[in-house]
Amino acid sequence: MSVFAVIAANLDQQGFALLAGIAVLVTLVLLGQAFLPEDSMSGRLRSHMRRRDHLRADRLQVRQRIANLRTAPIGSLHTLLARLRLLSGEEARKSGELLANAGWRARDALTILMGVRLALPAILGLTAFVGCLTQEDMPTMVRLTTTFGCAFAGTYLPVFVLRRIIKRRQYHIRRQLPDALDLLVICAEAGLSLDAALTRVAADLGHAAPHLADELGLTAVELGFLPNRRQALQNLQRRIDLPEIRGVVNTLTQTERYGTPLAQALRVLAAEFREERLLRAEEKAARLPATLTVPMIVFILPTLFVVLIGPAMVRVIHTFM
Repeated sequence: MSVFAVIAANLDQQGFALLAGIAVLVTLVLLGQAFLPEDSMSGRLRSHMRRRDHLRADRLQVRQRIANLRTAPIGSLHTLLARLRLLSGEEARKSGELLANAGWRARDALTILMGVRLALPAILGLTAFVGCLTQEDMPTMVRLTTTFGCAFAGTYLPVFVLRRIIKRRQYHIRRQLPDALDLLVICAEAGLSLDAALTRVAADLGHAAPHLADELGLTAVELGFLPNRRQALQNLQRRIDLPEIRGVVNTLTQTERYGTPLAQALRVLAAEFREERLLRAEEKAARLPATLTVPMIVFILPTLFVVLIGPAMVRVIHTFM
């Protein structure tokens, strides 16, 4: 009998399940606190100020190392991942793009994500293995399949959750973009420059559209500090991978290059996006009858049959019985 089997035999099954549940809950709470973005106005303003300070330092060619602000656990994790070459390469680049699309621009976001992707398969696999040892009648093949299945799920679980967050964030940005363009048109017609218009729109949409306001405010900061204004607009397109944002970036780039009237171009874009949103709503409404067919067959038609045919069947039974 192995050491794990002896330990599992001595542990009470309910007590082990309780301890495993508490450990998983604490892990999820810590990961949630580490990865949840701050949507408050103060958090976004602090993020923009940090980006402004970073751009100012780059402009003045002053690269200060602030490693003393890094906490010890994050620093140790960063060193370990750097030695394993997990913070460089194609996979790290894709993970960084996913974090940018999710709105997580913290300095240690990539380190935390790669650390979670490294540790979570081992944690889930070990938990499943020890849990399977408590089931004495479980076949060995089922134990191995469960263990490797949990480890495999832990490998792709962080990326899956991150993609779901990105999809939800892009949905909100797509819905809020026409209103933001209308406000940009008003600001442009009032004589504001693109930087000032983006700053004003980001302040006005701070509570109604926090995701879009965050991106517009950061773009306004980069427009004021980057030497190439086109690069700031391309950064916006990289952080929000949507066709609508690409259209806005292309329009703003052309207005910057050729001097096209900004208000007129934004008004045309806002009208197109509103029409696309109306077409998507009409498309969903057109799919509604086909979508409701299965629920009607499963839930409504059996009830109608019981109500209509039930009394007749009862009479037939009473007649022949």
